[in-house]
Amino acid sequence: MKKIILTLVAAAALTSASAQNSAVTNAILNQKSGLLDKARTEIDKAIVNEKTSTKAKTWFTRGEIYDAMTTNPIYGKALQPGEGTKVAYESYKKAIELDGKDGEFGKQATAKLDNLYGLALNAGVENYNGKKYDDALASYKMAQQIRPQDTTAYLYAAFAAEAKEDFASAKQTYAQLQSMNYKSPQMYGRMLQIARQEKNEQEAMKVVEQALKAYPNNKSFMLEELNMYLSAGRGKEAISKIENAIAADPKNSNLYAVLGSIYDQDKQPEKALAAYRKAVEVDPNNFDANFNLGVYNYNKAADLYTKASKMDLATYQKSGKKFETDGKKFFTDSVPYFEKALAIQPDDRATITSLGKVYAKLGRTADAEKMNAKLDGLKK
Repeated sequence: MKKIILTLVAAAALTSASAQNSAVTNAILNQKSGLLDKARTEIDKAIVNEKTSTKAKTWFTRGEIYDAMTTNPIYGKALQPGEGTKVAYESYKKAIELDGKDGEFGKQATAKLDNLYGLALNAGVENYNGKKYDDALASYKMAQQIRPQDTTAYLYAAFAAEAKEDFASAKQTYAQLQSMNYKSPQMYGRMLQIARQEKNEQEAMKVVEQALKAYPNNKSFMLEELNMYLSAGRGKEAISKIENAIAADPKNSNLYAVLGSIYDQDKQPEKALAAYRKAVEVDPNNFDANFNLGVYNYNKAADLYTKASKMDLATYQKSGKKFETDGKKFFTDSVPYFEKALAIQPDDRATITSLGKVYAKLGRTADAEKMNAKLDGLKK
C-alpha cells in the first residue's frame, strides 16, 4: 500500500510540473501561430510561476514574444509606448543571467539583444521627433545598457536632455562621452551652446579649450576663443596667440583667414587685407579668405560712392567723378574673389547675394539676374 501511495504522489508531482510547463509551451505554440496576444497571456503566467520563473527558456520566450509584438502593426497597439522593447530587454537579460552567455538560451538571448539595440535606438528617435523627450531618454538609456560602449545612444540622449532643457543631464552625458574618448565638433558646439545659455563664460572658455585640444585647426573654435579674448578686452593677446600659431604652422591658410577676421573686428582693415591675401596665397581655395577679400573691395567701393553722393555740387564737380571711378574699380576688383568663393561653395547665399549686387553696380544686368534666379532657386 505504501508503494502505491508513493507512485500516486509522483504522478501528482508530474502532473503539476506539466501544468506549469504547459504555459510556456502554449506561449510558444501561440507565438508560432501568430497569436501574440494569447502568447503574451500565457508567458506572463509562466514568469510568475514558482517553477517556470527560474528557467532561462521562460524568459527567453517572453523576450521573443514582446520583441515580436513591438514590430507587429496589430499587436503592437496593445503595448504602452516603449513597453515592448523594455520588457524584451529585461527578459533577455534575465535569460542570460539564468543560463550564462554560453548556455543554449543565453547565447540566443545575447544575439537578440544586439537586434534590440536598434529597436531601442529607433524608439528613442521616434519619441524625440514626437517631442516625447522623457520616453526618448528612457529608450536611449536602454540602448546604452545593451551596448555600453556605443556612443550613439549617449549622444542622442544628450540631445534629448537639451531639448527638454535639462542642461545638467545633458552636460553629464557629454562628460560621459568624453570619458569614453568620444569627440566631435558637433558635441563641443552643443556644449558651448549650453554654456552660453547658462551665461557661464568661464565654462564656455573651458569648452573651447577642450575643443581646440581635440581640433587645433578648427576655424570656428579658433574664432570662438579669439572672440572671447576680444570681448574680455584682450585683443593683443588674441592676435599674439594666432601669430604664434602661424609661426608654428606657416602653411595653414585657415590661420591667416582667422587672423584677418580678428583684424576686421579690431578695426584694422589694412592688416586684415594683408592676412586674407596671405591666406589665398597659401591656399587659393580658402572660401573665407576669398569671400572676405570680396567684401573688403565691395566695402571700399560702397564707401567711395557714399562719399560722392554726399558732396555738394561744387565739390562733386571737382572730385566726385574720381571717387566714383575709384569706387567702380573696387567693385570690379571684388568680382573675382566673390566668383572664386562661389565656385568653392556654389550654394552660399551670402556670396550669391553679394555677387548679384556687384554685377548690378557694374551694369552686368544679365549676370545679376542669374544670381537672383539662383537665390530664388535655393529658397524653394
